[in-house]
Amino acid sequence: MRGKTTKARPLRDASELDHVRIAIVTDAWSPQVNGVVRTLQALIAELETMGHDVLVISPDMFRSMPCPTYPEIRLAFASTGAVGQMLEAFSPQAVHLATEGPVCLAARRWCLQRDFPFTTAYHTQFPDYVAARTGVNPEWVWRYIKWFHGPAQAILAATPSIAATLRAHGLTKLRDWGRGVDLATFAGAVPDPEIRALPGPVMLYVGRVAVEKNIEAFLTATHPGSKVVVGDGPALASLKARFPAAHFLGPKFGPDLAATYAAADVFVFPSKTDTFGLVMIEALASGTPVAAYPVTGPVDMLTPQVGAMADDLDLAIAAALTRDRAACAAYGRTFTWAASARQFLQALAPIVEGDRRLTLAPRADTH
Repeated sequence: MRGKTTKARPLRDASELDHVRIAIVTDAWSPQVNGVVRTLQALIAELETMGHDVLVISPDMFRSMPCPTYPEIRLAFASTGAVGQMLEAFSPQAVHLATEGPVCLAARRWCLQRDFPFTTAYHTQFPDYVAARTGVNPEWVWRYIKWFHGPAQAILAATPSIAATLRAHGLTKLRDWGRGVDLATFAGAVPDPEIRALPGPVMLYVGRVAVEKNIEAFLTATHPGSKVVVGDGPALASLKARFPAAHFLGPKFGPDLAATYAAADVFVFPSKTDTFGLVMIEALASGTPVAAYPVTGPVDMLTPQVGAMADDLDLAIAAALTRDRAACAAYGRTFTWAASARQFLQALAPIVEGDRRLTLAPRADTH
């Protein structure tokens, strides 16, 4: 794999291959808790179940420093040489860059130096996040986004609204990539009795506790009831101090999180900067309707039967509380990780030799 690839071309659809060695490079990984990490972990589990071989190159493999203003996220010192050695040892048939940070930048350089095709994904409204944290004009950040994603064979977008945003900024090689729900965990969960005992209706937020999530809009909503916040992040201490009546439960996972969703009367999604909102479909699969602003993410995912959107969050909450929980559960359970993984495979650009499809033996384990 050293030097230029020769007599190789990308195959349009990796789902045609029985076995593909896929390198997924990401700047978001454990112990971070966010939608990107959860999406990648669920995707990888599905790909491995399908018989594919997956290498993850992530920040924990390198020296790192805390991200300014967001110490929970580590910025890795990943060189092209170090990342390239990992890729060469794995000999991937497909490379996917999940984020726009330093680890993926190193892999991007390695791919471009070898004319190795790669795909990217637009998981995060990075320009809006930077603007929310620093006041920088988001259009300046878009210049970087266009530069980063421009050489990709395909850019994976979670929703039509995100695809339209990317297209408006000149990025046109777009492919759909939806998300799923762990139905074994979230479908049919028993409601948490302590949360059910709170004065109703119980209004729930789940996600990172950070300025870009607009949680303050939820906590200042005037609809009567109990407000519950699940998650951690840099804004947690200040919000707890400012809103002592709210219930801040910290991060929850697996069955505990599912029981929390099931115990809520309405799930409130106040973010205006998300690309999808994985937590919305988890709440729906648990039978809990969703209240949100009419913005990217909610407008793509919600129907009038399972949620409500309004510029006034109180109106959205009031309307969502009238939705049928059985309809919410049925709709939420249509989102599966198996379908998401198939879309991911169809968007990849795997290397083949000539016109012969490659179904290579797995690499030998090294110790």
